[in-house]
Amino acid sequence: MAIRKIVQYPDPILKEKAKPVTKFHARLHKLLDDMAETMYDAQGVGLAAPQVGILKRVIVVDIGDGLIEMVNPEIVEKSGEQISPPEGCLSIPGLVGEVRRANKIKVVGQDRYGNPMEVEAEGYLARAFQHEVDHLNGILFIDIAERVYRREEEEEEA
Repeated sequence: MAIRKIVQYPDPILKEKAKPVTKFHARLHKLLDDMAETMYDAQGVGLAAPQVGILKRVIVVDIGDGLIEMVNPEIVEKSGEQISPPEGCLSIPGLVGEVRRANKIKVVGQDRYGNPMEVEAEGYLARAFQHEVDHLNGILFIDIAERVYRREEEEEEA
């Protein structure tokens, strides 16, 4: 495993749409392992492959309940609504935003071996999945936030 460099905004790769994964082999497994290690090292809760410079539909998420890897994720159901406690991004350090997202979602995709998988998520986990799937579609939280501000402003208001 290796820690990869996280691509920083405004790198244009962050605005591109990632390609579906069709080969489930050792290189994909290494990418997933490296992404998890990179996410943990950066103290994040999610990471999408474009954030490490790879335009493939691959994400990792861990909000503290254990690692979830998903290949070719697709949100197939959404319900409810939540506005974030400030949402941030490893590719946009220093900025946070208030983003309106679904409160409950169902995500379908594949595991690292190509087997179908499904995750039903609510609250913070739903938010993390939506954020990472947005990355695969070239959408950043600053594109859809109702308010974006520096993290220091949040601390000053507290």
